[in-house]
Amino acid sequence: MTAVPVPGAEAVIGLDLGGTKIAAALVGPDGTVLRRHTRPTPARAGARAVVDALADAAREVDDGAWAIGVAAAGVVDPRTGIVTSATDSIAGWAGTPLAAGLYGRTGLPVACDNDVRATAATELAALPDPHGSLVYVAVGTGVGGAVAVDGRMLHGSAGIAGHLGHVPSPEAGDLPCTCGGSGHLEAIASGPAITALYRRLSGQPAERLQDVAERAAAGDTAARQAVATGARAAGRVAGGLANALGPHRVVVGGGVPHIGEPYWTALTDAFRAELMAPLRHLRPRHPRLGADAAVQGAALLTRTAPLHRSTAPPRDPTVSPHPSTAFTDASGGAP
Repeated sequence: MTAVPVPGAEAVIGLDLGGTKIAAALVGPDGTVLRRHTRPTPARAGARAVVDALADAAREVDDGAWAIGVAAAGVVDPRTGIVTSATDSIAGWAGTPLAAGLYGRTGLPVACDNDVRATAATELAALPDPHGSLVYVAVGTGVGGAVAVDGRMLHGSAGIAGHLGHVPSPEAGDLPCTCGGSGHLEAIASGPAITALYRRLSGQPAERLQDVAERAAAGDTAARQAVATGARAAGRVAGGLANALGPHRVVVGGGVPHIGEPYWTALTDAFRAELMAPLRHLRPRHPRLGADAAVQGAALLTRTAPLHRSTAPPRDPTVSPHPSTAFTDASGGAP
């Protein structure tokens, strides 16, 4: 694994915000992680507490950093620094002025983006062609993704580009999705979705995806079918997207692809079956970097995304925040 350089003469802070954990790192100009810190995410305490925790984590690793990059859960618009949409894994997170709130607490310029897109940026930076294209799929508790074309990460309206979990999937049928829709990839391919499918197929209890993977390895037919169905669904969507974008590299990350070789084989076969002739050399790949990929991607944002130096978030005319969530935490206060 090779670190991704963050151009410049000074270190920056990378923050990775998930629903359960905050990871912080001081990242040198050569991409080396110089200091690390982790702490639980106060997800039920509201947006104000989460931004406070991010600032505290940044202070734990700071040693003269000039800026902060944040890779955050939810739909994040890097142009405004605002979380435009989110699930309830972090209470009151939708509408949070993340960049403005963190700048106000630290005094350091802040760049932010969705966590999957930030991680994918490390893959884009490693492509030999500066005009390379990339599809990145993250399969875990949910299904996310990122797309880059001609060397540029796509963000789209309100920062929503790349949310591949909400692409229609034939395997999902009319299953309800976490976004409120139905029949989406996340409803059949995420870790919880594969586990739920196993319960429906077998009538047996299973609490964790690892339980299903172990039963599949032991020959359980229903477990094998559940794993293969989720893998095929992810592979088909990735292959279809490859046809639409013509990427030089396709990466599948997240926790689910680590459950065993049968999963990866089923995903790869489904992916290849979708490809048009000029792309048949493509294969899905595992991420280049390990556990530090998200914080390194966050650090890279300080050079690739807008830097925010104000405590007042800009107004994005493409976003009409719901009045019950916009710019408030769970108790109604401004973050």
